[in-house]
Amino acid sequence: MLEGRRALVTGASSGIGKATALRLAREGAAVCVNYFSDHDADAAGAVVNEITAAGGKAITVQADVGAEADVVRMVGDTAKQLGGLDILVNNAGVENAVATLEMPLQDWERILRTNLTGAFLCLREAGKVMRAQGGGVIVNMSSVHEFIPWPTYAHYCASKGGLKLLMETAARELAELKTGIRVVNIAPGAIATPINQAVLADTEEKHAVEEEIPMGRFGRAEEVAAAVAWVCSDEASYVTGTTIVVDGGMSTYPKFI
Repeated sequence: MLEGRRALVTGASSGIGKATALRLAREGAAVCVNYFSDHDADAAGAVVNEITAAGGKAITVQADVGAEADVVRMVGDTAKQLGGLDILVNNAGVENAVATLEMPLQDWERILRTNLTGAFLCLREAGKVMRAQGGGVIVNMSSVHEFIPWPTYAHYCASKGGLKLLMETAARELAELKTGIRVVNIAPGAIATPINQAVLADTEEKHAVEEEIPMGRFGRAEEVAAAVAWVCSDEASYVTGTTIVVDGGMSTYPKFI
């Protein structure tokens, strides 16, 4: 579906980002695997090795998406090495649990810096490259918590709620300017990734989450990646300014009567 496309996936050394990078490559795209720190470098390199071993093309670029200079460098290096940029997947994200009234400002700022400011910076810089080329697709990895409240995660929910209106506004603006750029959110529900390892390892907690999901199970990162691949393809050429929810029915509020 994506033969000849050039893609940048942030936070792609593990979890949904890794699965997305692998799926985009399988569909024919050349992929830049972004990672945050030296701690993630080997994992990012392993993703690249897996792609190249299958006959694809991939590179790694280190960058902190919340740092403007890093993002400018990352997008520039990606476009230079891949020969352009057709797809951006804003996947990098962080979370932590803390009661709202006890939340330190540094916790609030850390989450918003990566999840929202980072997505904006990457969207802005990648959008400039795409506009000059005549089009592209920007996918933000949001969450069902862009519309479902989550106690002790006020900062995370605020970042994802903000991401929803950032996406909608950018999609409308870029469509009206005839840039050829589409902007879409993908909102996963409970997905079996390393960030959820503690819950997955606790039988009671895992069961409690599964009771909130009509399909009765955690999703797989590959199922989210499949949605990303489709929305980036020409098959979704009329899709922009909306959120595609991948949650096994969680957002139907199965326990609400």
